[in-house]
Amino acid sequence: MPLQKKPVFLNLLQIRLPIAGIMSIIHRASGMLMVLLIPLSIYLLDLSLADEQGFAAIGSLLHSTLVGFILLLLLWVLLHHLYSGIRYLLIDVEIGVDRPSYRYTAWAVTLLAPLSALLLWGML
Repeated sequence: MPLQKKPVFLNLLQIRLPIAGIMSIIHRASGMLMVLLIPLSIYLLDLSLADEQGFAAIGSLLHSTLVGFILLLLLWVLLHHLYSGIRYLLIDVEIGVDRPSYRYTAWAVTLLAPLSALLLWGML
C-alpha cells in the first residue's frame, strides 16, 4: 500500500487570486447577503405600510448617518451582483471568454459597481 501524502497547509493570505477570482468571490458573497436581507426588508416594508407611526419611524431611521452608510454598502452589493451577473451571462454566450477580455471585464465590474453606487447614492 503506497504511502499517502498529508494535506499541505495553505496560507490563504499568500495566495494571489486573479481579479476574476476576486470578483467571483464578491459576487457570491453579495448574492448571499441579498438573500439574508430579505426577511429584514420584508419586516421594514410591513412596518412602513402598517400605519403612519411605522412610516414615520422608518423615515427617521433612513435619515440617520449609520443607516445611510449601510444603504450605500447595500447599493454597492446590489450593483456589483447585477454587473457581475451580466458579465457571467455574456460569458455563457461566449462573449468575453479570451484572457484579455475576461480580465478587462472583471476590472470593469469591480471598479464600476462602487463608482455607480456612489453616483446613485449622491442623487438620492
